[in-house]
Amino acid sequence: MRCAEYDGPVELRAMQSLAERVGAVNGFRMVGDLAWSAALAHESVSPTAVWRDEDDVVVAWAWLESEGSLAAQVDPARPELAGEVLDWAANLAGGSLRTEVCETEAPLIAALESRGYVPRPEPFLLCLEHDLDGVAAPVAPAGYVIRAVRGVGDFERRAAVHRAAFGSERMTARRYGVLAGAWPYRAEFDLIAEAPDGTFAAYCLGWYDPVNRIGEFEPVGTHPDHRRRGLARAVCAAALRAFAEAGAERAVVYARGDDGYPVPRRLYRSLGFTPYASTVTYASSLS
Repeated sequence: MRCAEYDGPVELRAMQSLAERVGAVNGFRMVGDLAWSAALAHESVSPTAVWRDEDDVVVAWAWLESEGSLAAQVDPARPELAGEVLDWAANLAGGSLRTEVCETEAPLIAALESRGYVPRPEPFLLCLEHDLDGVAAPVAPAGYVIRAVRGVGDFERRAAVHRAAFGSERMTARRYGVLAGAWPYRAEFDLIAEAPDGTFAAYCLGWYDPVNRIGEFEPVGTHPDHRRRGLARAVCAAALRAFAEAGAERAVVYARGDDGYPVPRRLYRSLGFTPYASTVTYASSLS
């Protein structure tokens, strides 16, 4: 067993290799999640560590996304590594540490609780899934066109609708280009609703894992000027159809499960998604 540490852009493909193997089992931290998070963190200095076995197979990774905030994944077949992952992160964090885990990640939860970490009463995610057998064709609201992103020429508008939807300035056309170059991005799963004036009004970024035949939404958003017109539903339906046509058997998405932000959860439930798990945030006693 060996651990390699990094200080800079995350070791995305190494981390995704584990997510590809165990994400479908745990139902959390899948390949698309990691690609999206890495794009947002592009060029930032983020300590990461990757554990590989004697056959050079990735069996665990840890990523200190921000001060005291850990993302991690451990192969369920190597539960003894969960404690080592947490100890590595706690040592770098220098005290307080928090991490969000899925209730399906038993080794991580056991290691957290044995070290005195406690669940925190804060927002949590519902993990939702949708069987893709017999997915209906999407219907575009009047005046809008639902289509896939067509490459670099769309990146400025694509980044702009994300900024408007989330009130964030992090996504730029340049950063979107980095995202589009990351595996497993495919433009056919990057669906947008285009308004009559050419504005991108809503989007659903889909990620397809062909090994596990799972599609994932991450993220979905609507420009504030175009809300309450059924656009988010339309682009999500288009993504589901695209997944099904590519051979996917199911789709997944995460949405807030608490009442602080219920709209996305209602949207996905209305599309036929059902919950299969939820997350909880554990924190050290110093947090």
